[in-house]
Amino acid sequence: MPRKPSESIAKALKIVEFISERQAKDIAVLDVSKISGICDCFVICSGDSGRQVRAIYEETVKACKNNGIKIHHCEDDELSRWILIDFFDVILHVFLEEARSFYDLERLWSMAKKINPVRKSHQIKQV
Repeated sequence: MPRKPSESIAKALKIVEFISERQAKDIAVLDVSKISGICDCFVICSGDSGRQVRAIYEETVKACKNNGIKIHHCEDDELSRWILIDFFDVILHVFLEEARSFYDLERLWSMAKKINPVRKSHQIKQV
């Protein structure tokens, strides 16, 4: 079934709420729907330590299950430097700060439209 990018953005913003509760840092939402066939949105965030990265991941998985948001699959490295959660139309990247700087997804996907997540609201402000 085809999905609407607006539904993917709404899902991405819900995921932003979950990761914000775990004090994820430097949250970015990229609308890649016009430049990628992989998904519609990336949500990218950082944690200060491997332990925080793991906590963001674990709590997000729980919150998604409790809210009926289906997870396709997850990938991580053993050191919790980069954990990925694939929600089909949205991909969440949780990075340790150094790994985020190294991979620099925002630069790699610089053609994507940046979505400014407005906390405590589902309004979308395009930058």
